[in-house]
Amino acid sequence: MKHRDRFFATLENAPVDRPASWLGLPVPAAEPGLFRHFGVKSVDALKQVLDDDIYPIEVPYHYPPSNHIACAFDFAKVSHLDTPDERTLTAPGFFEDYTDPLDVDKFKWPDPEKYLDREESARRVKAVSEDYARMGILWSAHFQDACSAFGMEHALMTMLMNPEMFQAVIDRITQFYLKANELFFESTKGKLDAVLIGNDFGSQTGLMLDPDLIREYVLPGTKLLIDQAKSYGVKVMHHSCGSIFPIVEDLIETGADIIHPLQAKAKDMSVENIHQHFAGKTAFCGGIDAQYLLVEGTPDEVSKRVHEVMDVFPTGLIVSPSHEAVLPDIPPTNIQAMFNAIKNRGK
Repeated sequence: MKHRDRFFATLENAPVDRPASWLGLPVPAAEPGLFRHFGVKSVDALKQVLDDDIYPIEVPYHYPPSNHIACAFDFAKVSHLDTPDERTLTAPGFFEDYTDPLDVDKFKWPDPEKYLDREESARRVKAVSEDYARMGILWSAHFQDACSAFGMEHALMTMLMNPEMFQAVIDRITQFYLKANELFFESTKGKLDAVLIGNDFGSQTGLMLDPDLIREYVLPGTKLLIDQAKSYGVKVMHHSCGSIFPIVEDLIETGADIIHPLQAKAKDMSVENIHQHFAGKTAFCGGIDAQYLLVEGTPDEVSKRVHEVMDVFPTGLIVSPSHEAVLPDIPPTNIQAMFNAIKNRGK
């Protein structure tokens, strides 16, 4: 099967020669080691060697200092290293001292029209072979940004004590992403297969807040973002790290085509448990433990687990590390073992 065909068949829980795979997003510090090990000089060449199925495409967004769509808002009240790698949700935020929902207009909201490069968006997508499943990395983390807008502890207190204020801020953030995403969708119309959006809701042992609060304050915006993406004919991968078992059904009902990343060691998030409760209802991505197995395990242990995972999910699961960021502490030999095991399924 071709990469793109395998991707869509896996999403549809249809028969496949092997489940679709995704390397994830290696951080810059991990790339040199991967390149050396596989004897390549670029991410393109690495993906070809691995025989990966999904090609992620970052949104070209130029808003200093971060120049990254995931850091579009300068909410911090104190100076800090506001880069994609060092972004904080806990620093005191702009709205920490505001209580009137009308004060939402006092923040200088950026206009994505000024900072999202539409020509570069189109170029990046067209540069990727149509053989791949082409996935835009939009993030659109409206809940996490709302936490940054107040400082996380203050944001959650505001959600409970002054819900109108919290709602005003998260709604404005959602509107920003709807506009930014529309620019990206219009620039890449007909060329994109999927997008990645999401917010982190889970810790290692459970949700960070009551599921009813997520349903009331977060998922309505999530549904708007998902519905917008689907209106352009693309599939939606929804990301949340951690243990999110209590809201998996909600994400399915909200329209997520893929739930990512099945953090393998988080409570109730093993592939076995997820398959037992949700197989056939939507597709999933992840499952290969990136906290311990890929970091400390041997290649043989990695291969064994990959085969176990594929036995549980012969389709319906995109086999991938259980975190989107491939870090330098993962030995390239274990990445090689993971992909070899995927390609050699049944042999």
